[in-house]
Amino acid sequence: MSHVTQLPLRRVLLACACVAGAVAAHAQSAMPAWQGAGPTRYVCGGIGSDESNAMRGAMKEHPLSLLFARADGAYMASVDVTIKGGDTNSSAAMAFRAGGPVCLIDIPDGRYTIDVTTPGGQAKSQTVTVGGGAKTASFRF
Repeated sequence: MSHVTQLPLRRVLLACACVAGAVAAHAQSAMPAWQGAGPTRYVCGGIGSDESNAMRGAMKEHPLSLLFARADGAYMASVDVTIKGGDTNSSAAMAFRAGGPVCLIDIPDGRYTIDVTTPGGQAKSQTVTVGGGAKTASFRF
């Protein structure tokens, strides 16, 4: 008769939880630091495969994501972004320079206009309604 030592279910579950926590911590550490505070904040990145995977994987967890690329599909960074709208349509909700091709935006529900300008001076604008699920605005130049 063979004797097999079985781990109690509690130990197995604890080990699984530790592994899941380590994976989540690694994904979070691969992302740049958040800017802003409270209900209005953003993070931009996506340079390098770890950071790109972490940013793209987190897109569905935030109300708004922005993607910047050239017409040939190559990613772009250093894009100036202004987001206006929400409760007060005339004031800027936020303005920043994107430090990578993917930006995750936490912003209250509402209708916003996103104005972007490339380092070469090309400008584009989109209007989005935030709320009821994750939205992505893609800008190609």
